[in-house]
Amino acid sequence: MRTCMRCLISRDFLHTTRSRAFCTSTAVKTEASLETASSTPETPPPGRFLNPDTVSTPRLERRLVRKTGQQPIGSRRRRVALRSTSNLPFEQLPYQCFQEARKLLLADREEKLKQIEEERRRIAKLQAIPAVQCGGEYVKKGRLVRMQKFLEDLKILADINDPVIKKRFEDGQGDMNRPIYRHLANKQWRQYRRLVLMQRINQMHVVPDVVSYLDPTVEVKMSFRKRYLQPGDFVGSLHSESPPRVNIHVFDKGERFISVIVVDPDVPNLETDSFDSRCHYFAANIPISPTAPSVSLSSPPEGVQILRPWLPPHAQKGSPYHRLVVLVLEQKDGQKMDAPDLEKLSDSQINQFNIRSCMDKMHAQLVGVHLFRTIWDENTAGVMQRAGIEGADIELRRKKPEKLPYKKKSPERYR
Repeated sequence: MRTCMRCLISRDFLHTTRSRAFCTSTAVKTEASLETASSTPETPPPGRFLNPDTVSTPRLERRLVRKTGQQPIGSRRRRVALRSTSNLPFEQLPYQCFQEARKLLLADREEKLKQIEEERRRIAKLQAIPAVQCGGEYVKKGRLVRMQKFLEDLKILADINDPVIKKRFEDGQGDMNRPIYRHLANKQWRQYRRLVLMQRINQMHVVPDVVSYLDPTVEVKMSFRKRYLQPGDFVGSLHSESPPRVNIHVFDKGERFISVIVVDPDVPNLETDSFDSRCHYFAANIPISPTAPSVSLSSPPEGVQILRPWLPPHAQKGSPYHRLVVLVLEQKDGQKMDAPDLEKLSDSQINQFNIRSCMDKMHAQLVGVHLFRTIWDENTAGVMQRAGIEGADIELRRKKPEKLPYKKKSPERYR
């Protein structure tokens, strides 16, 4: 009787397996693995799923904001990549195409740096030439402005394609003193958030009800009790009783002084059967810069002149929702306003507030806007009582239109 090799191998395997089952001692490798498992139990690191660098689902993102108050860093695609790869430095990624592309980008950057130095030399040479030889002071100033703009464009082009710059910007680690990060922030704002803002402004008729023309160039963010508002959000009267925190992001270099005005254009006027505007907040001489955008309206920095303290937004019962428009005005030449100019502004009435005449007196330019809405709720009466505002016991009702008198028609027309 012949036996095949397959049967012999299977018999040997079964024999060794069965003999191993009756053994009273364990293998050396098995003992080592058991000792390692008993000494270091496998427990997940605390807070692994709440890391702002690695959260990658909407549920975990909401939990991160709710538990820690931090926002996720960068895009969701980047966070997924960081969670699934090792902590290798971005510049040392082992991809040949990536490294060769970086060499080309570094060579292009060196060329742009040489052009920057050459342009600076030309600007210094032009500044040393008298204005008479350049065709006059006006011509010389115009040439300098164009050359400075070209210099700023070269600074942006030198770093616009650098992947490390883009990574730092997505991580929220960009230095806003550098032109490239201001350019990327401005581009990101104009691609989506500015479009949403302009849509809300047009839908709610801020133009022309409040101002006649609006072209925002700075980004304005608002938050009540750590809750950031989208343009046009409804805010409860209890949350808006205290002043908000405003973040004003500018995209050009240098410090300047601004004024912040909060206007309600939907105050009912029963005598004229129309609506008036009311000023809820007015502060001037607020310093801002690309690196210091945050302003607390409840405790502004030293030197800020508060012409109108915060008046809690309120809507009487029966009235439609009120629009609260936050206007950011850049003061004349970005400089501080003197005491006589502030006294002229303080004479304006808090009710029947005219923002257009106020802007004319200030010689200011409207650069940013934000808005939210408020309506009567169960806490409005208490807010009005604590703020000393009258009218909480008045309910407004729409006046029914009078019916036209019925005119009996002649029956002859039906014959």
